[in-house]
Amino acid sequence: MTRDADVVVVGAGLAGLVATAELVAAGKRVILVDQENEANLGGQAFWSFGGLFLVDSPEQRRLGIKDSYDLALQDWMGAATFDRPEDHWPRQWAEAYVAFAAGEKRSWLRERGWKVFPLVGWAERGGYGATGHGNSVPRFHLTWGTGPGLVEVFERIVREGVERGSVTFAFRHRVDEVVVTDGAATGVRGAVLEPTTVARGVSSSRTVVRDFEIRADAVLVTSGGIGGNWELVKKNWPTRMGRVPRHMLSGVPAHVDGRMLEITGRAGGHVINEDRMWHYTEGITNFDSVWPNHGIRILPGPSSLWLDATGHQLPAPLFPGFDTLGTLEHIVSTDHDYTWFVLDQKIIEKEFGLSGQEQNPDLTGRDVRKLLERVRPGAPGPVEAFKTRGEDFVVAESVAELVAGMNKIGDVELDPAAIEALLVARDREMDNDFGKDLSVSAIHAARKYRGDRVARIASPHKMLDPANGPLIAVKLHLLTRKSLGGLETNLDSQVLRADGSVFPGLYAAGEVAGFGGGGVHGYRSLEGTFLGGCIFSGRAAGRALSR
Repeated sequence: MTRDADVVVVGAGLAGLVATAELVAAGKRVILVDQENEANLGGQAFWSFGGLFLVDSPEQRRLGIKDSYDLALQDWMGAATFDRPEDHWPRQWAEAYVAFAAGEKRSWLRERGWKVFPLVGWAERGGYGATGHGNSVPRFHLTWGTGPGLVEVFERIVREGVERGSVTFAFRHRVDEVVVTDGAATGVRGAVLEPTTVARGVSSSRTVVRDFEIRADAVLVTSGGIGGNWELVKKNWPTRMGRVPRHMLSGVPAHVDGRMLEITGRAGGHVINEDRMWHYTEGITNFDSVWPNHGIRILPGPSSLWLDATGHQLPAPLFPGFDTLGTLEHIVSTDHDYTWFVLDQKIIEKEFGLSGQEQNPDLTGRDVRKLLERVRPGAPGPVEAFKTRGEDFVVAESVAELVAGMNKIGDVELDPAAIEALLVARDREMDNDFGKDLSVSAIHAARKYRGDRVARIASPHKMLDPANGPLIAVKLHLLTRKSLGGLETNLDSQVLRADGSVFPGLYAAGEVAGFGGGGVHGYRSLEGTFLGGCIFSGRAAGRALSR
């Protein structure tokens, strides 16, 4: 066989770029294949907020956070709750990844030009005890430049490889088959799609121009998950999470279609934990959609009152930012697919962030002047735009007016008197720094962390005080996002067969491999771990293929 490259990489997202960067450094010849055009280089990572999970970092220590490998591993295992025979490799990946996050991850990234924003965020706070789900301490380290800033670290190295002739881009090449010769992966076959100039994330044509085949010593699959394929989400929906929702917004472009999971499985790769997935509960309809059914996730602080579709407060500890999948399961059990945040102007100004690089032009553009505008009165510009133009927002001066607006866009007729009674009762809890409402206690506890008190959590106050108004209600939709299962791999990112043996020549990294091993997160994520999983598994694949 005449080979075209040492390695063919299928998928030009973050994991594919990291692996290719490692291969470039080792002097390997690589063909990087993707079904979309060059505008989509970097995949979902480009759209992201750029958060990375780090342990015992200088940024944490400056803010008085005491973290350690042991504490982080305790949190990871409490979230993952590995309980299946096929969790053998995911567990090993988890231990290795937490060691990476507590060790060389930060210095390794900084050597390549990565820069970090100094405030550390606290995501997935849990609330189930020391050994349960959640981050015991803040660990969400935001990339200065958000997703694009992270992608460019590795894109630069890959493009240098292109200039030297060691890397070839093959955009608009859709892989339909992994070629297997004598039991080993030796290339890929598929269809070349017609050229397109559509913008990043926009759905593209699937018109075929011709067929192609690429031959190589090894195939690395880094094609992402299933979040843009509603049929696959429904097919793999776990019974433990209740019924399949009737409506969800899409948090990823349509090309995140999961095709390579089936294709690689058909070739003999073992797919595990398909029923483990990660979807958000705080989605809002994008008034300026890029892809079909486009939703944006709110990154909330804990002060909003969270109500189900019928107007009942969600139970403890299902507060904003505490337990994503626990909240999802509860919402589904109500037989409605949406909930409400009820808040006021003071809360939205301090506590509402929007996930995604395009919703944070100051951080994405690394513009210090724009960043300083966040401390001025008023909500951040993108948040204010949604408040003004978003179809899921209701703004009012009185509870009666607020509920009337909620009833116009909701499916359940809410009682203004009942909602006002909830707000009055909650306001009474604000007279002290203690009380029986655990959602209020969570606000006081969060403000003990310096980073939250200064930049993230509004001071406790009464929502019905006109000085803090107007009142705001936000209709929240369920939002598809990540696959937590995928192709089973060992610590070298080699794909395994169903009998546990190594599939020669076949590797996988990133979301298609469950971010490592076929499910490094187990059942739940600690957040800031998806991009890091792409980096770690992509690096492992690149290094293994460089030997």
